[in-house]
Amino acid sequence: MSEFPGRGKVAVVKTSPASILEDVHKVMRLGEFERALPRDTTTGLKINISWQTWYPACSSAPWQIEGAILALQDAGYTDLVGVHNDTVVVDTAVGEINNRHRFVTDKHGIPCIYLYEENFEWFEYKPSTPLLVLDKVYPDGVFIPKALVGLNMIQLPTVKTHVFTTITGAMKNAFGGLLHRNRHWTHAVIHDTLVDLLMIQQEIHPGLFALMDGTFAGDGPGPRAMRWHQKDILLASADQVAIDSVSARLQGFDPMQIRFIRRAHELGLGVGDPTQIEIVGHDIETEEPWNFRQEDTLASRGQRAIYHGPLKPLEKVLLQSPLVPWSYFASNFYHNVYWYPFVGRGRVLEALKTEWGKLFKTYGDGDVVMPGMEPKTVVQAGVALLALIALVAIGIGLVAGR
Repeated sequence: MSEFPGRGKVAVVKTSPASILEDVHKVMRLGEFERALPRDTTTGLKINISWQTWYPACSSAPWQIEGAILALQDAGYTDLVGVHNDTVVVDTAVGEINNRHRFVTDKHGIPCIYLYEENFEWFEYKPSTPLLVLDKVYPDGVFIPKALVGLNMIQLPTVKTHVFTTITGAMKNAFGGLLHRNRHWTHAVIHDTLVDLLMIQQEIHPGLFALMDGTFAGDGPGPRAMRWHQKDILLASADQVAIDSVSARLQGFDPMQIRFIRRAHELGLGVGDPTQIEIVGHDIETEEPWNFRQEDTLASRGQRAIYHGPLKPLEKVLLQSPLVPWSYFASNFYHNVYWYPFVGRGRVLEALKTEWGKLFKTYGDGDVVMPGMEPKTVVQAGVALLALIALVAIGIGLVAGR
């Protein structure tokens, strides 16, 4: 069992755009961040970018990052660093600007490290306790970034659903930072992967904390194609299992039916059973039922067929071979060519009419990037279609020539 200050305790605070920075400080204080984070080491802020385009509840909120920075500095934490990863389907360099993350870190003079840059050393991690799945997914060794070892780490997720893990929160937020670009290899065993990553976090970080933003919360096929809801809520905890459990409960799910929460609880890495969690601050029993739903997109249905369905025998060929770019293309095409221009853009316009949307516009120059069809992906789609037509034509010609 992992023992640490704040185990099984989650702070919850209701907030508003007018008081958000003070409320972030309040929820972090209630969550006892100073007990969890040693002052004599660098503290990393693991910023989440789930899309290079701003969409409510999708990525870390600028006020979430700013509030954390101010609370830490006020408490005497002066050595802070932002931590970014990239993904095969999200451009972090663009995303940190469109989501106003760069505006906040520059404003407060916080340097950032970008784990996808070539100058970062990735070394083979040898766990002190057996891993559940990562050593099987990566038989040649589990590699993690050396730059993160020895840092305190604050995870900065949002309250939202996820197509593969039901909800995504503090534990999932480490997924991008600790694993490199081949992390999609773990999707078939994603729940146990998150448990393995929490084990690793607890070994390499002197202190861990999570600040979760639910000012906007996301329902449906997260982390991108969601319905946003204004929930005006913040959560904070040194226990990643407990904070994810409370987030799941708020959204309307049974936390112990979510495998990664249950497994982490069973292994003693934190407290996932709601009956054993101490909630301080806002009484979540006064919340009207959120009734969020986990849903799939067309892209995620295809992925499920590969991970757990009839295409499982082809998993390595489709996702661990030179053919793998097809899956990146499919995701980009669905989200950036179809979903955002025709569905998401209208939802963003409505969100910008809210007080939180107006606050978002105060970070930066007031312009919010709302792209139409992404030209690069449209070109890729055209090339792919022409290639498909050519292959079909060649096949027809071969048949006719017999």
